[in-house]
Formats: sequence, C-alpha cells, structure tokens
Amino acid sequence: MTKAVILCAGRAQRLKPYSDSIPKPLIKVAGREILFRTVELLRRNGIEEFVVVVNEDSKEAIERFLKGLGINFKMVVNPHPERENGYSLLLAKDHVKGKFVLTMGDHLYSESFIEKALKGEGLIVDDKALYTDPLEATKVFCENGRIKDIGKRITNFNCYDTGFFILDESIFEVAERLEKEREKLTVSEIVKEARIKCYLVSGEFWTDVDTPEDLKNATYSLIKAIVQNSKDGLVSRYINRRFSTKISALLVDHLSPNQATLLSFAVNMLAVLVCFFSPALGGILYQVSSILDGVDGEIARAKLETSKVGGWLDSVLDRIGDFAFLFALSFHVPPSVFPWVLLAVFGSLMVSYTTERYRGAFCKSPDPVIEKLRFLPAKRDERIFAIMIFCLLGLIEEIFVLLAVITNARVFATLWVVLKSEEA
Repeated sequence: MTKAVILCAGRAQRLKPYSDSIPKPLIKVAGREILFRTVELLRRNGIEEFVVVVNEDSKEAIERFLKGLGINFKMVVNPHPERENGYSLLLAKDHVKGKFVLTMGDHLYSESFIEKALKGEGLIVDDKALYTDPLEATKVFCENGRIKDIGKRITNFNCYDTGFFILDESIFEVAERLEKEREKLTVSEIVKEARIKCYLVSGEFWTDVDTPEDLKNATYSLIKAIVQNSKDGLVSRYINRRFSTKISALLVDHLSPNQATLLSFAVNMLAVLVCFFSPALGGILYQVSSILDGVDGEIARAKLETSKVGGWLDSVLDRIGDFAFLFALSFHVPPSVFPWVLLAVFGSLMVSYTTERYRGAFCKSPDPVIEKLRFLPAKRDERIFAIMIFCLLGLIEEIFVLLAVITNARVFATLWVVLKSEEA
C-alpha cells in the first residue's frame, strides 16, 4: 500500500472567517498546515503517491502548495462539492488500484496514530476520543468487527470515527451504486453500506477542525498529546509540562525549535548572573529555564521539525547552563564545602553523560534500560527543582551535599543496570 486519497473539496462554511482567504487544509495548526501534517506523516510511513480531491476555488492554492512539497500527487477537481465527501471519494476511482489510505483534509493526527492505523484495515475507530469533542464526533457502532451503524446522531455506539480508512478499490462499486440513488453522498453512507471492518486505535491524538473553536483548541491539544508518553522526570511530568505545553502553544507560531532552545539558555544565564547576588531569585529563574527547556522539544515535534542538530544543541547548552549555575552558587559556601561542590558538579554532568553515551554506543534510546531507575531522582528537571527549593530555604551548603549523593548514586546505579542488561 503506497497510495493515499485525501478529500479536500469541502467549502468550510463553519470555519469562517478563517476559510475566507485560505482553503481549510492550508490553515496552520501549531505552525504547520493541516494538509502538510497529513502528507508528511504518511510519507514518513511509506506512502509515496497522493490523490487530492479539491474544489474549483481551492484548486490553485492547494496545487501550488503540494508542488512546493516535491511529492508525487494527482489533483482531482470536484465540480459539485455540495454533493458531499462520498462523491469526492468516487471521483478518485480512476486513480486508485488495490489498497489505499483514505483520509480527510481537515483532520489532524499524531505520528503514533498514523503508525498504528496503517497496520489496520477498514475504518480506524477510537473508543476514547480524548482530543476531540465527543458530542460533535461521528459515532460508530461496530458489531463482530464491522460497521453496523455510523452517524453523528446515533445513540447506540461503541466507538468514534477518526476519519482515517484503509480501503481497497471494491469500495467504489458500493459508491457508484449509491451515487445513482441519491443526490448527496457521504463517506459514512458508503462504508456503512459496504459493512467494512473496524480497526481500533485507542487513545491516540486525532481531531478534526470544523469551527473556530476547534482551531483554537487544536494547537494545545496537539502539543499536550505529544508529551503524554514522554519519559520525563517526576518534576517535568507533574509540574513543568503543565506550564511548558501552554507556553509552547503560545510560541509555536513565532519561534523555531532552536530559538526556543536559545530562549531557555538565555533565562538560564540570567539565573546565573542573579545567583551571584540572590541565590533565592536565581533559583526561581533557574526553575523557569527548566520549564522553558521543554518548550523547544514540544515545538519541534509539533511543527515536525525535530533534528539531530537541535537535540545536540539543547544537550550542550543544558550542560553549560548547569555548570555555570553551580559555579555561581559555589560562591556562597565556605572552602570546606568545595569537595562536595566538585562531587555535585561531577555527578550532575555524569548523569547526562552516561545517558548520552548509551545512546551513542547502542544507537537507541536508553529509556527501556534505565526505566528501572525511575524512582531514583537525579534527572535534570528534578535537580533544578530541588536546587530552587533549597535556595529559597537558604540551604546552600546542603544543596551540594544532596546533589553529590543523588547524582553519583544514579551514575553508579546506571552503570550497574547497563552492565546487567542484555546489551552487556
């Protein structure tokens, strides 16, 4: 399966005034056009050809946009968009053979949703609808693995229509038959008549953008979904992400990931300067930089702009920022504490180094291996939060003792876990 049909012929009447100047599929959510997201994620997962059904008004803009992506696509014009999306699907008949993906030009999906959906067959359904309005979503009643009923107003249902399908060309036989019987034809009517299979992808991010309210909520929902399975430390998971996701939603249209990295680093350096005069205020700013440290990754994933250079830059600047802050803090302790200072700095740098060296040596994430250490706090977000608390309490010497103990304990625990793992 290497081909996808994307239906973009709707008039978007409910999305005015946003759709007055630009076709709905080209409206940006989290810094990227809706259509770009669909095409890019499908392309990353092996889809090589795209059939895009448009209306007369949107043809020129969408065609120009797709040419800019450098993809293999065929444009099909629906001269009667008022006949609904089932008629648009039927118009793609001559350009599709065998199995193909069908999706809508106003739907958003996460990469993990796409990966799971492409393993299925029929209508991809969800039993949770975590990121879309369940009242507005199309409901589906699946029985014995196939669609029995589908519609927005049905009351007996057990899942939701995600707008994503894995079909084959036999669907056009049903579409042709129904098209002869009715003026308007929806995809829902076609797949119900065909009794296609249901395939469950539960709890992943998907939503459609029909109204200004949908558009307003989509960016934050997308960013929130991106971090739901992140292997964060305890502080990031329960505190930092609550703030960073909201900040990312505000900045995603204005900053690149690298600019967000530099913003976090700038706040970190400000915290260093302030720390020389006021450890308490410096600690607060250091914690603010830790919150902002999550923004670059959230923006990168939301805009589909993750890069090795960006990850490297973030990691390097984090190490510089950590060393600089501990250096500034050391001016507030007597010389007798310096052995603890050295151990704290060494351990703080080695926690990150052991993790990154695992990634470099084995060319994969260390998360599955060091997951056993999740209850041993010493990750960067946890260290920074502890530093802030101790600074506010005026316990500067105790900060270095604590960091020296927990960071070096985690380093040696990591060595033990890796040596005992299958990789060793």
